[in-house]
Amino acid sequence: MKILGNILWFIFGGFFLSLLWIISGIICCLTIIGIPFGVQCFKLASLSLFPFGKVITYPKVGVGSLIGNILWLIFLGWELAMAHLFVGLLCCITIVGIPFGIQCFKLAQVCLFPFGVTFEKA
Repeated sequence: MKILGNILWFIFGGFFLSLLWIISGIICCLTIIGIPFGVQCFKLASLSLFPFGKVITYPKVGVGSLIGNILWLIFLGWELAMAHLFVGLLCCITIVGIPFGIQCFKLAQVCLFPFGVTFEKA
C-alpha cells in the first residue's frame, strides 16, 4: 500500500509540493546565512516526494533549533504550510483523497517548525 500511495502521491501533488521546497531551498542558499534553511528545504523536499511509510518525530530541540524555527516561521514557514493545507483540503474533497489530505496536513505541520524534526521509515 505504501508503494501505491507514494506513486499516486507523486503524480497528484507530491511533485508540485516538492518543487516548492526545492525553489525555497535555492532561494535560501543564495546567502551564507540562509544555507541552514536551504538544507532543511532540500531535506523536506525528499520527504514531500514520498511521505507514505515515513514517521515524523519531534525530539527535544535546543536553543539553536528554536531560533531557527522562529526565523523559519516568519520568513518561509507559513507560505509553505498554506500551500500544503490548500492541497490537503483539495484532496479531502473526495473519500479516495482523504489519505492524501492527511499526508498534506502532516507535512504542513513540518512546514511550520522543521528544525529538529526527524523522519524515518516506519
